[in-house]
Amino acid sequence: MAAGSIFSGCTSAKSAEQDMADRPNILFILSDDHTSKAWGIYDGILEEYVKNENIRRLAQEGCVLDNCFCTNSISVPSRAAILTGAYSHRNGVYTLSDALDPEADHIAKRLQAGGYQTALFGKWHLKKQPAGFDEFLVFHDQGEYHNPIMKSAANWIDDDKGRQGDTIPGFSTDIVTSQTIEWIRNRDKDRPFMMMCHFKATHEPWDFPERLKDLYEEVEFPYPDNLLEFGPESSGRKFTGQPLEILGGRWETSSENRDRSGGFFYPELPFSTKGLNQEEKRKKIYQKLIKDYLRCGAAIDENIGRLLDFLDQEKLAENTIVIYVSDQGYFLGDHGFFDKRMMYEESLRMPFVIRYPREIPAGSRNQDIILNIDFAALLADYAGVETPEQSQGRSFRSNLMGQSPADWREAMYYRYWTQHTNRPAHIGIRTGRYKLMFLYGDPLHTKGSEDKTTLPAFEFYDLQADPYENKNLYNDPAYAAIIRQMKTDLLRIKEETGDTDPDTPRMHEILQAHF
Repeated sequence: MAAGSIFSGCTSAKSAEQDMADRPNILFILSDDHTSKAWGIYDGILEEYVKNENIRRLAQEGCVLDNCFCTNSISVPSRAAILTGAYSHRNGVYTLSDALDPEADHIAKRLQAGGYQTALFGKWHLKKQPAGFDEFLVFHDQGEYHNPIMKSAANWIDDDKGRQGDTIPGFSTDIVTSQTIEWIRNRDKDRPFMMMCHFKATHEPWDFPERLKDLYEEVEFPYPDNLLEFGPESSGRKFTGQPLEILGGRWETSSENRDRSGGFFYPELPFSTKGLNQEEKRKKIYQKLIKDYLRCGAAIDENIGRLLDFLDQEKLAENTIVIYVSDQGYFLGDHGFFDKRMMYEESLRMPFVIRYPREIPAGSRNQDIILNIDFAALLADYAGVETPEQSQGRSFRSNLMGQSPADWREAMYYRYWTQHTNRPAHIGIRTGRYKLMFLYGDPLHTKGSEDKTTLPAFEFYDLQADPYENKNLYNDPAYAAIIRQMKTDLLRIKEETGDTDPDTPRMHEILQAHF
């Protein structure tokens, strides 16, 4: 059924009104970099420390996805994939430096055309003016944690054209929640709504409201087993990544200057590692990161609680789909890293929980491989509209009800396009057990990349035997047959997704030389 003809099967205005009344509302809550180990519902060493009463409530009343992954682990491309249902090579948003064309078809436009009220509050980050929303108020660029500048259609200016908007007093996560609640309260109650509530948290610099400043004050957090991995020598990985010492350096620079450093205001300064040895320095940086990060995340949980309580008060909970998801994962000292981008589990995994009392069994978990390109198809399915024209995803509505299709995907394709010498551009394939990454290490003219190339290299992991990817097994003869098959499968799935590199002959040369 086409989005523009959503009422074509109705025989009267009354039946059309009833059709709309029966459609579920959608509250889509998106955070930034809120990695799975910091949710407290995915196990891990931080589970007992996480303030997660309301995330846990959603999990108990809905379904948790255990294998939800992004297809390009960086904010702008992931958000574009969520909206369009398409991989980067199809929607044209490859790197942080790209923008989503306002003319691009996406799920908000489909729902709006299908009779839904649509709104967006919070972090947009796709640079150009949002389209497909009846109302929006979004941060300029990344946004600030305190007193953020926010833009609407009335005062819009593209992010690269200057800094303009209204300063809203308060803490950003609280502000976005209040705006969301107010809009839902004043909506047209005769039509369903789709609200996109996008938090800045838990993005660097991991700030928090004053009320949470004493949370974890005397806590020493446990350490990842691979925190003290100081280089690729022991693991056999083929890139250096972003070690925590880079973050520590940012804090120390900010401490000295006491002003904006690298575009961020960091909380809880001054900070120093002067006089510490290598191990002591890394552990001190880790402890500050986790304390700031979890306090920032605690504000998300509090505000999810505000949203859930509001839905209860308005008697909307039964017919409102509530989704909470992060746009990608994040390294919290794993491998000694911070940040994301690489196809390791901490970065690749998107924690995801969904509640819909009318359909989804409470307290359930799903093990299927779900991708961010599937989200648009799911929402279109619930709303009874067609998917965006570029969509490559598939609705997982039946999966959520415990009825996964027999032909559901058994492998996923990943591509990180930005080339840096410490975080090379790469492609990869992940199955339920194995992962093969090919770091092709070439910018291929992508925006925001370094001009320098790196030597192409492979990494292979048995996630059953080595869930934390501590040992690159690419040269292990015991896995030679599996690796040969996965290399074949990687090229096949790359082709099937339409990622054929028609304008970059250099990529074909690299693949021919190494496959």
